[in-house]
Amino acid sequence: MATFRAYLILSGSLFQQLAVTSVEVVQAYIDRIQEVNPLINALVKDRFAAALQEAAQVDKLIEEETGGEDVLEDRLPLLGVPVTVKEAFALQGMPNSTGLLSRRTVISGVDAPSVALLKRAGAIPLGVTNCSELCMWLESHNHLYGITRNPYNLGRIAGGSSGGEGSIIGSGASVVGVGSDIGGSIRIPCFFNGIFGHKPTSGIVNNAGQHPPPSGQQPGFLCTGPMCRYAEDLMPMLRIMAGPAAEKLSLSAEVDLRNLRFFSVPHDGGSPLLSPVDPQLIQAQKKVVERLEADLGIKVKEVRIPQLKYSFQIWGAMMSSPGKDGKSPTTFAELMGGGKRVWPAWELFKCMLGVSPHTVAAIGLALVEMFQSSQPSQFILQQKESLQRELEELLGTDGVLLYPSHPQLAPKHHQPIFTPFNFSYTGIFNILGLPVTQCPLGLSVEGLPLGLQLVAGKLQDRLPLATALYLEKAFGGWRDPGQKFGLHII
Repeated sequence: MATFRAYLILSGSLFQQLAVTSVEVVQAYIDRIQEVNPLINALVKDRFAAALQEAAQVDKLIEEETGGEDVLEDRLPLLGVPVTVKEAFALQGMPNSTGLLSRRTVISGVDAPSVALLKRAGAIPLGVTNCSELCMWLESHNHLYGITRNPYNLGRIAGGSSGGEGSIIGSGASVVGVGSDIGGSIRIPCFFNGIFGHKPTSGIVNNAGQHPPPSGQQPGFLCTGPMCRYAEDLMPMLRIMAGPAAEKLSLSAEVDLRNLRFFSVPHDGGSPLLSPVDPQLIQAQKKVVERLEADLGIKVKEVRIPQLKYSFQIWGAMMSSPGKDGKSPTTFAELMGGGKRVWPAWELFKCMLGVSPHTVAAIGLALVEMFQSSQPSQFILQQKESLQRELEELLGTDGVLLYPSHPQLAPKHHQPIFTPFNFSYTGIFNILGLPVTQCPLGLSVEGLPLGLQLVAGKLQDRLPLATALYLEKAFGGWRDPGQKFGLHII
């Protein structure tokens, strides 16, 4: 019988110790999805039959390989590994609607470059996962697929816009996946669902093949990256997804945490637009500081960065700024209409009557956009440039910054409508182009995931990735939510 080896990518699971076939692995994840998806509504379209056929081909390939499995592992590092993909990415034969009713018949004819690289490495996609409407909200809810739920508490949100990925991985029904992030859309779902994620340095992973396409200055802020149940899977996933650009990151270089400089920023300085940071998150970050100092014999410096208080204003101003060609970005109202602008006030009226094809969140974003200037104020530009300089000087090539992922634990469904600017804790790093790793830190007294962001200087992705590995061992990493369902987690 052909054996299946995916030690890197399935570390920590049963498959690390067992010799099993690829068909058995894929079938195990299919079974798990079928158990939990009726509860969490994360996977919106499966390709189970095709995945099992591809797994059988993997088993045949391994059985016929005369050079040994090590040869296959070098050439196809993800051979037979099941993955899931955010529905906003093109995956051949799968829908690519981004939760927009008017795109419900759109089927991808090709793969997005990042997805193609994973498939070329041997990965087997199981299907596509839910996202917020047009990927611009922190709750994965739309009128095409419905609402995605948090596996730790079904009454809480899974985050967005990659909330389907966060939920399916956090529930143990997938082990690795593909997400995108222009304001925290990888990191927020990873935080709320207790898993690891990485927003790479801007420009490292190809962003093509996802909807909606960025415009204006947005291509410099959008990032594609991995979402994983285990920290050690981030590095191989990033290396593959980045393709030749991975060489810029020196991912193979050894990292000694004792030689790094660590900084801690407990909050943004008190923006009146944002919620105060939950005391449990402040305490969790303090415990990380204490553990780093005790284990590594270093001193973590607490710093205050006053420009962070303007994170939302900076993010909003830069997202609406014209590109190098002088063209303003496509408006959200135009994206909602598929190229033909919708009228937000009219959609709001239709929403109150229950006949709008758009969510309240999407309509609200379009309304806010109407009053936003495409020319950022000189003050906000100065704050952005000052913040960029200060962080780049602070971090250099050997610094790691600890910063809250979000001021709140996973909120109840629809609650973010009342706290729409809280994503700024993640969004600011998209504007700055810095690499960030999201790391889980156990559970709150309510049983919800805790976590924090690890930020480094440009192209220093290996530093927060190495720190995440350490913190996974120190704090336990992903925690099994299966007891809430009475189901077994693989």
